[in-house]
Amino acid sequence: MILNENQKDALSELINIAFSRTAASLSELTGNRIILELPKVDIVPIDELQDRLLKEINGDVATVHQIFSGPVSGDALLLLDHQGAIKLASLVSGEDLEVDYMAPSLKEVLMEIGNILLNACLGMFGNLLQLHITFSVPKIHLESLNVMLDTLIISQQELKYALIAITQFKVRDSSIKGYLVIILGVSSLERLLESLEKIG
Repeated sequence: MILNENQKDALSELINIAFSRTAASLSELTGNRIILELPKVDIVPIDELQDRLLKEINGDVATVHQIFSGPVSGDALLLLDHQGAIKLASLVSGEDLEVDYMAPSLKEVLMEIGNILLNACLGMFGNLLQLHITFSVPKIHLESLNVMLDTLIISQQELKYALIAITQFKVRDSSIKGYLVIILGVSSLERLLESLEKIG
């Protein structure tokens, strides 16, 4: 499914609003000025997601993963490479930047960052579609990119697409690349795009 320019612009704008709200919430929470760059948005079939992400990330990844359900349903993830996740959580929390492992306190910070971001994005979709979307409790995973992707491609009852939004978290003169990945079935994606056309 290829987005036309209007759909891509509308989707980018929608996610940018959610990212701006996330940045404002995180800034208020931490007392640090946190900026999320204007995202680059793309949609790819789920079987192309691995190749797409492998161009960007190598090795282990940290993900905050949330399942959402309702008339529009799917999986939403905040995805960072392992070192980027540690750095982001350390910068946001003000903890020691020298650590090279994900301490429990950093996991909690990363979970909160993911929770705020995913809820902002999914909330925007719910408001746009005027639908009630239910979110599961988010979970954090540290694993290889391949293992993470395998867990997403469990049921292929419906053709699935991955919406990818790439951004940079800017905190205290540092920049960390992050990825929002939302997996949607074709009917959920079509419903989202139809709603975007109406407001576009």
